[in-house]
Amino acid sequence: MKAIFIAPCGMNCAICMAYLREKNTCPGCRKSDESKPKSCVSCIIKNCEHFKKTKSKFCYDCEKFPCTRMKQLDKRYRTKYDMSMFENLEFIKKHGIEKFLKAQEKKYKCSKCGGVICVHRKKCFKCGKSI
Repeated sequence: MKAIFIAPCGMNCAICMAYLREKNTCPGCRKSDESKPKSCVSCIIKNCEHFKKTKSKFCYDCEKFPCTRMKQLDKRYRTKYDMSMFENLEFIKKHGIEKFLKAQEKKYKCSKCGGVICVHRKKCFKCGKSI
């Protein structure tokens, strides 16, 4: 897991279904829009003018944080995927990106094969083990 895969909103793109799938793979929020799904290219958060002015390039530094879109996104992810964007951003702000990456690797590493567990499917994309 690398820092380039951590989106402005706190999402770890390396555990996202769009990144992990074999067809129409998304390269991650911070990478080129060239091969991304339309929903990712038009993301309100990634394209936010306020966020682009932040020093850290994370939403927690934005003057509008937490904006309506971030609140909606966090609620959806807490409800459906047992993950909080706000908690991710708070961790990054408090402990730094390197510690966040280590925690994410530990949390989303398959105990069976060492592959990556998808936050959306709750299964390993390498061996198929469900959690």
